[in-house]
Amino acid sequence: MLDIVYLVAGLAILFVGGELTLRGAVGLARFLGVSAAIIGLTVVGFGTSAPELVVTVQAALANKNGLAIGNVVGSNISNLLLILGVGAVIAPLTCGIDAAKRDAGMMVAAAIVLVLLSVYGEITWYHGIFMVGALVVYLVLTYLQDKRDRASRNLHEQEAEELENAPTKLPVILVFTLLGLAGLVLGADLMVTGAIGIAQDFGVPETVIGLTVVALGTSLPELAATAVAAMRNHTDVAIANVMGSCVFNILSILGITSIISLLTFEPDIQAIDIWVMLAATLVIASLMLFRAGISRISGAVLLVGYVAYIVSLAPRAGI
Repeated sequence: MLDIVYLVAGLAILFVGGELTLRGAVGLARFLGVSAAIIGLTVVGFGTSAPELVVTVQAALANKNGLAIGNVVGSNISNLLLILGVGAVIAPLTCGIDAAKRDAGMMVAAAIVLVLLSVYGEITWYHGIFMVGALVVYLVLTYLQDKRDRASRNLHEQEAEELENAPTKLPVILVFTLLGLAGLVLGADLMVTGAIGIAQDFGVPETVIGLTVVALGTSLPELAATAVAAMRNHTDVAIANVMGSCVFNILSILGITSIISLLTFEPDIQAIDIWVMLAATLVIASLMLFRAGISRISGAVLLVGYVAYIVSLAPRAGI
């Protein structure tokens, strides 16, 4: 029972910590005079992925690789099927600019890299350096395109503008950032402790907990951002939030974590979940490239697909 309390409390603290950190980081960037386009491209992407990063590092340091990799793979699956599904049901998500199509290509490339690493069986420190380096190159190229392409620049500016409640005064900015970081560390620690305890108490594999509860919990910032963007009819921003998060999750989170600690793939993730993630990635990329968006009907289908995936995990959880 205590482990469930840890998990729920960790989830709540992690969400609040993630929001405070994100808004503090955006406030600091604005205070320093960083352009809105750069904030949307980098700060928002790193900020919404901060919960996944802290949880994944904590799990890896605890030698719980199933939880660590399961969190990232599960987060990407929930991003693509659940979050985009919810966003599309709220308002059809249209994508008529080259920037989003570029991001779809990078999302597919990152997913393929992770599939190849799963076949290899582990992510080492030199793989991590390559992944982080690839992300840096991608961000630089995107920045250069933003300078030439007004539509691309406007997309990232809108991502930054979605965060209307970011603080503006330096003392408040520092309080937001420090409290947020403390919340991330505490929330991640409680969440990982609770998840490990539940796995041990009920015999549920750590991979299943990582793919479901932990993954969904760490994806809450993306869910909130996408729902708000869809309700405001900022559909390009909703799509960019999710695709950018998927890229950051793989290249940044697993890349940084593997530099800190060797990551190995559990057999069930290698055999099943990594391929579900790749299939979901290809479906969304196809909708972006050939349909220029996601209709309400397609969104409903994505939600059904996510529910089917979660139900398929029941036998692995012993239910």
